[in-house]
Amino acid sequence: MPVLNQPSRGGGRVVIEAVTPQVTCGRFPVKRVVGEKVVVEADIFADGHDRLCASLLFRRISSKEWTEAPMESFLNDHWRGRFEVEAMGYYEFTIEGWIDHFGSWAEFIQKKIASGQEVSVELEVGSRLIREASDRATGHAAERLKNYADALVSGGEQRRRIKQAQDEELKALMECYPDRSDATRLDKILTVWVDRPRARFGSWYEMFPRSSAIRAGVHGTFQDVEQQLPYLAELGVDVLYLPPIHPIGKTFRKGKNNALEATPGEPGSPWGIGSSEGGHKSIHPQLGTLDSFRKLMDQAAEYEIEVALDIALQCSPDHPYVNEHPEWFKKRPDGTIQYAENPPKKYQDIFPFDFETPAWESLWNEMKSIFDFWISQGVRIFRVDNPHTKPFAFWEWLISSIRNEHPDTIFFAEAFTRPHVMHRLAKLGFTQSYSYFTWRNDKWEIEQYLTELSQADSREFFRPNLWPNTPDILHAYLQKGGRPAFIARLALAATAGANYGIYGPAFELCVNVPKELGTEEYLDSEKYEIKTWDLEDPNSIAPIVSKLNKGRRANQALQSDWSLRMLRIDNPFLIAYYKATEDRSNIVLTVVNLDSVNTQIGWVDVPLEEFKIGWDERYQVHDLLTDNRYVWRGGRNYIELNPLKMPAHVFVVEKLVDE
Repeated sequence: MPVLNQPSRGGGRVVIEAVTPQVTCGRFPVKRVVGEKVVVEADIFADGHDRLCASLLFRRISSKEWTEAPMESFLNDHWRGRFEVEAMGYYEFTIEGWIDHFGSWAEFIQKKIASGQEVSVELEVGSRLIREASDRATGHAAERLKNYADALVSGGEQRRRIKQAQDEELKALMECYPDRSDATRLDKILTVWVDRPRARFGSWYEMFPRSSAIRAGVHGTFQDVEQQLPYLAELGVDVLYLPPIHPIGKTFRKGKNNALEATPGEPGSPWGIGSSEGGHKSIHPQLGTLDSFRKLMDQAAEYEIEVALDIALQCSPDHPYVNEHPEWFKKRPDGTIQYAENPPKKYQDIFPFDFETPAWESLWNEMKSIFDFWISQGVRIFRVDNPHTKPFAFWEWLISSIRNEHPDTIFFAEAFTRPHVMHRLAKLGFTQSYSYFTWRNDKWEIEQYLTELSQADSREFFRPNLWPNTPDILHAYLQKGGRPAFIARLALAATAGANYGIYGPAFELCVNVPKELGTEEYLDSEKYEIKTWDLEDPNSIAPIVSKLNKGRRANQALQSDWSLRMLRIDNPFLIAYYKATEDRSNIVLTVVNLDSVNTQIGWVDVPLEEFKIGWDERYQVHDLLTDNRYVWRGGRNYIELNPLKMPAHVFVVEKLVDE
């Protein structure tokens, strides 16, 4: 019969369990951005009644020395400590706990003194503990501890010696030099990946550069995109995301509305990458050159806009890879290459790579070289197309390899897939991900989903980016609700999500005509043709986009996800929630009318205690969308939203000082 518990030394009495945060038992790092805190909690306990001490140990992974932060017990053997991450890259942390012999002694002797018992022997025990600490100390501290040790046994009458034992300086010195010879250290080291702040907060805007020209039917260029930078800056865009900018294949090129055959002059889909003009490291010649692309990035940076690129690891039949590396593609029995299919849909213009090829190593290295190339041009944000159709191991290797050299790189996963798959991609390194927000439109499902994103354990690794629309997704809510629906979804995305994005100008111009009823495909989709957009359209909701993005920048509460809390409001068509900074110096309360046709009224319950507002205090709510200000008092206040005027309130809650 096996022996389950081998004898061990007499120490190590402390038990450390249930440590958070950790992802998949520590297999993957938790995520933070520079300047954020990592709050670590654990159950720490031991046999008997001795007092315990615990420290949180942390360091950058490149450092040999640990830094310590104290942990405090606050509930039934549950402890908490925290540290701040100050630079990009990996941090690691662990926990150490030990018996506080001096603290236990001090507590014990105090009980005896309070009950009038004799404590001369206990003073000798304390003296020995202090003398042992003096051996661990150096310099002046060692001398002071020796003096205290002497005073406890030869410091005159007992009352005076007891006073010495209770001295605050002695307590502080003993805390500095504890006996940790039998300390228990957590049997694993946990990790944190730290991104730059853009990973946590940003307003994204997707734009097809070929549709940036002013004249109808003219293929846009990077120079035309430059001309629109003032417009994008006024919108408050932080990240300008461009679909693939590479040459487009001609074989099986898709035509207007995804027609199987393109007519002469039709541009094809940007995701059908590669032609005789080049592949993933080339630029479509009608867009410009590498020099003009770098110039666009430089000009955008002057407006504090960062350019993100779409990387789609797939080829058109005309891509140079097809002839140069046929071993990277899966062949059918007739010798032809298997094109992409998602029955009943067929994508004859796209060849997927075969990641199970025996030549996988050369394929992996070449795929990484695509990212390396664009990083060398200055790109640091990548939206990755369909990452869930490539192996997890590939992404973990690629992302970690790139981060070792460029920790400021952000990877945004276009992973509209199953939850476990989406989460695995986030765990292994993707910085952000699309979410199911687009398909959460009823009050109960929005509340449930936003609560999950902001409060479930998955928030430690999964950063959602909320999009009301994409070039592939025109939800029925927008099709049916028109302009009020676009504003409502915009308000939800921009206030509930620290990261959110819109596909424009289709979004701000409220384009909502589907190719067919019951589908989410746009009629005359920009994926297959060049569009000309009227940015001066008086019905555009661009001014509202601008107000929301300016409000996001001005209010720190909107720049993270974790503080979001739903509020009770007595109307199934009204949804309410708030976000706040930790100290409650900034609070934003949002109410949205989900009914695109009818005025809805209700009473919202305001958590005054959480807002640090007294029940009899007056306070002001300032609407960022209309600039109206209302003075409220008490925890229940009236809401009325006419969707044809404005379907949402975005209130900044401000205390009033009575004169």
